[in-house]
Amino acid sequence: MTVDFATAADPFRRELLAHCYRMLGSLHDAEDLVQETYLRAWKAYGQFEGRSSVRTWLYRIATNVCLTALDTRTKRPLPFGLTTSATERDPLTQDHEIPWLEPFPTDPAAIVTERESTRLAFVAALQHLPPRQRAVLILRDVLRMSAAETADELDMTVAAVNSALQRAHAQLKDLTEEQVTEPADAKPLLDRWVKAFEAKDIPAIIGMFAEDVVWEMPPYPQWYLGPEMVAWHLANQCPAVPHGARMIAAEANGQPAYGLYLRAEDGVFRPFNLQVLEIATDRITRVSSFFDLSLFPRFGLPSIA
Repeated sequence: MTVDFATAADPFRRELLAHCYRMLGSLHDAEDLVQETYLRAWKAYGQFEGRSSVRTWLYRIATNVCLTALDTRTKRPLPFGLTTSATERDPLTQDHEIPWLEPFPTDPAAIVTERESTRLAFVAALQHLPPRQRAVLILRDVLRMSAAETADELDMTVAAVNSALQRAHAQLKDLTEEQVTEPADAKPLLDRWVKAFEAKDIPAIIGMFAEDVVWEMPPYPQWYLGPEMVAWHLANQCPAVPHGARMIAAEANGQPAYGLYLRAEDGVFRPFNLQVLEIATDRITRVSSFFDLSLFPRFGLPSIA
C-alpha cells in the first residue's frame, strides 16, 4: 500500500529546517525553503520510485533548493571578523544592509544530532565557503553521506566531491572543537550570569569572561574584544539599569541563550535582544546579542516578562 505524502515526509521537516539553516544561515530563509522543498516534493511524490529513502530524496530536493537560492544571496556574517574590533571612539550604529547570520532555535529532542553542526561558530564559518563546497561539507561531515551518495545528490563526480571537501576542511581548519564546546555542567555559571546581568553588576559580568571574550550585536557591525572593552560598552552604551532587566532562558544553536527584557516607562518588561552564549573551560568566550525582535516568538519567548 502506498504511504501518503504527509505520513512519509512530515517526520523529516525539523531536520530539513536545520539543513537549510546550515546552508543559508537564516532561520527565516530556511523556513521558506523548507516550504518550497515540501511543495516540490508533494508535486513529484507520484513519480517517486523508491530508489532511495524518502529522507534522502527530500534532502536532495532541499539541497538543490538551497543552492538555487544561494545564487542570489550573499553570505551571512557575524560582526566578529567582518570589521576590526571597536574602540571607545567608534560610534554605535546599526547596519541593516548586511544580511546578518541569524540564530536557530534548538529542539531539545534533536540536540544530540544537531548540537555541534548548528553552532553559531560553525554556521558562521560555513558562510565563508562557496555554496557547493558548503553543501559537500554538510552532506559528508554532518549527514555522513558517502562520497558516492554526495556526488549523486549534487550531480558531481566522486573526485570533485573529495576535492571540494578537502578545500572546505582547509578553510575551516581553525575551527576546533574546544572553541565551541562548553563544560558539561554550565548551570552554576549561567545562574551567576542571569543574576549579574539583571543587576547590571558589571564587575561580576566581566569576571565570568575569558581574556579574549568577544561581544557582538547584529545588526550593529561594531564588536568588542576583551573584558575591559565589554565593560566600557556595558557602562556607556547599554541602556539597562540595575534591576531593570529580566532574562528568560532559551536555547539557540545548541548553546545557552536568553531573551533579555528591559523595563519600560510603564513598568512592563519588553523584549530587547536575544543573547547566545559560548562557554569553554568555565569561562564565557562569546556573547552574540541579536536585536531582531521577531526572533522572540520563534524561540518560544513571551512578548512581555
